[in-house]
Amino acid sequence: MRFKDWTVIVTGGGYGIGRAIALAFGREGANVTLAARSRDRLEAVAGELRALGTRPAVSVLSVSDGPAVEAMVKQAHERAGRLDVLINNSGIAGPTRLARDVTPEEWRETLEVNLTGAFLCAKHASKLMIERKRGAIVNIASVAARIGYPLRTPYAASKWGLLGLSHSLAAELGPHGVRVNAILPGATTGERMTRVIAARAQAEGLTLEEAERWFTRDLPLQRMVSADEVAAAVTFLASDDAAGITGQAFNVDAGYKML
Repeated sequence: MRFKDWTVIVTGGGYGIGRAIALAFGREGANVTLAARSRDRLEAVAGELRALGTRPAVSVLSVSDGPAVEAMVKQAHERAGRLDVLINNSGIAGPTRLARDVTPEEWRETLEVNLTGAFLCAKHASKLMIERKRGAIVNIASVAARIGYPLRTPYAASKWGLLGLSHSLAAELGPHGVRVNAILPGATTGERMTRVIAARAQAEGLTLEEAERWFTRDLPLQRMVSADEVAAAVTFLASDDAAGITGQAFNVDAGYKML
């Protein structure tokens, strides 16, 4: 029960990696605030958290909405007079097409959700963490933060930016006892990955099987990772077990970075 009575915010907590992270914290006693745009999904996860004996809260918002983010962070803090952990997981896939065919609106939306949203959440959460002189922020980036990613330029740019944000925040907040790290998942099984595979298959004229192999070919573990495997790394970095770790980016990717 590493997180007994801790207050944890998980953005994008309605499904996939976000749901797995929220439940991992809940199983260890944390009271989780779930934030995303879909109330139905959030309420479903909140029900799972209540079944674990914790007190979840739901906040329906877009992380790109600054005033809404500020209010959400304030409310999470007021529930117990503390804010221990922020997990910046909200993100969208963005378009799957050549950069020259991406519209300015698609570019802006991808960066506003994936990067500006994380900035806004960290901006407001870090102020409260500084007051207590402790706290942890974990940003969910992607292996796309370390590679060129054809047909996914807005997504890759947002994740490279998130990595830079993580390093900069770690340097700024470290003197105040607040740690900031990033997790870089590889291809992760689940609903979102199914959509990404289908989009690449359509864009390149591949079968679904061929598109899936594009994401797993030559991986040392020869498979995608699971959301629970990503969540396990996240909870470690958020916990006091990782008290000496900040400013780092950890791949959870079945060995992708070895290629």
